[in-house]
Amino acid sequence: MLTAPVPGLVTPRATEAAEVSERSYLAGVAGCTAAVAAFLSVQLLAWPPHEDETLALFVGRDSLRGLLDTVLGERGGAPLHFLFSWIVAHSGGGLAGIRIVSAAFAAASVPATAALAARLAGRTVALAATVLVSASWMLLFHGVYGRMYSLFLLTSTLSFLALLRALRRGGTGAWALWALAVLLAVASHPYGALVLAAQGVYVLLARERLREALAAFAAVGLLGIPFWRTDLVLAGRFDVGVGGRGETLGSPGSVLLYLKDVAGDFTAGWTAAVTVVLLIALAGLVVLRRERPWSALLAVCAIGTPTAAFLLARLGHSTAPQSRHLIFALPFFAVLLASGIVRPARLLPRHSTPLIALALGCLLVVEVAWGRHKTAELYSGEPAVRIAARHEASGTSGTRWDAGSGSSTRATRATPSACSRSRSAPRSRGAPTRRGATVPS
Repeated sequence: MLTAPVPGLVTPRATEAAEVSERSYLAGVAGCTAAVAAFLSVQLLAWPPHEDETLALFVGRDSLRGLLDTVLGERGGAPLHFLFSWIVAHSGGGLAGIRIVSAAFAAASVPATAALAARLAGRTVALAATVLVSASWMLLFHGVYGRMYSLFLLTSTLSFLALLRALRRGGTGAWALWALAVLLAVASHPYGALVLAAQGVYVLLARERLREALAAFAAVGLLGIPFWRTDLVLAGRFDVGVGGRGETLGSPGSVLLYLKDVAGDFTAGWTAAVTVVLLIALAGLVVLRRERPWSALLAVCAIGTPTAAFLLARLGHSTAPQSRHLIFALPFFAVLLASGIVRPARLLPRHSTPLIALALGCLLVVEVAWGRHKTAELYSGEPAVRIAARHEASGTSGTRWDAGSGSSTRATRATPSACSRSRSAPRSRGAPTRRGATVPS
């Protein structure tokens, strides 16, 4: 039986004396945000252009009405991402412009993650979780990848914060703010529906302000009809449904392997490293369950709801979920991992700070090493010979990419793939995917 107060309603004070000061916490979060922003600014064009980035720019060249017709009625997917692509394209921006947007959302996700983690587990754990997220390949790569994933991370994190605020304060205004935040998450990525579902499960289990919550969820269901429709369009394109066992996921074993890959891309994907990480996170869940049970429940809902969805879903031959699709779970996994580090260190009060710093330092080293292993160009830049080869190839197709500005000059109408060498975004190593499968946005 969960007897502790629901997070967001009453802040637990049992470990308040052991928390870092508010000034240190804010300084640490600001430092992490600045470090992420600096890295993304310097490495903005280090990763070579990808055809999905050029697709967004090409679609964005259309009129706003034409863009919405294409995304909502034909393509399906993430209308908010394409709206930002439309703004970039009509502002004269190119690859650099769309990547700047992704970088801005990724940097903004750092303080948002810190705020959510502090609400769930206190300032010390929040600061440790923010450090871990700031070095995560999942955040850094999608900060320079001009697609919707950093936007999705930010909007989903804000929606969880808004939910906790609504549960604490109640009232029409608080629930309206939550409704706006979660609709933005739904508009950012089709998996926003899983974010909404996870929050719904949590509210039903928490049973706090249930009448207000039911009215707010009903309003989101009605206001979100255009997004549910575009999600159905995308699901139809990729043969996604409910029931039966698809060709990529569906069995408990394949889902567990997929979740292991997700945890690996959150931290470090080598088997030995991710095994240690998962054990620490499990210990963190036990600690959180004991000290802040409703926070633990929210983390379980955020991770467990998509797990249940994958077990129930029928995924067609062209569908292969990848680790980035669960980017919204990154803050919760970081909280569990940080809890598993901070709480044992507090058993030795005199040495807790150096122990926490040592553990975080070791994890940062393996996180960076995994990132370099997975996408070396993100950290060291693309070889000059490869850049020259791409420019030569794009010149023959009538499309020239300016590596410095990311803008393109089209002599003739070209397909998106002609704008860049065919380079797939990195897949999760060992993920239960079908060779040659295509992943919906």
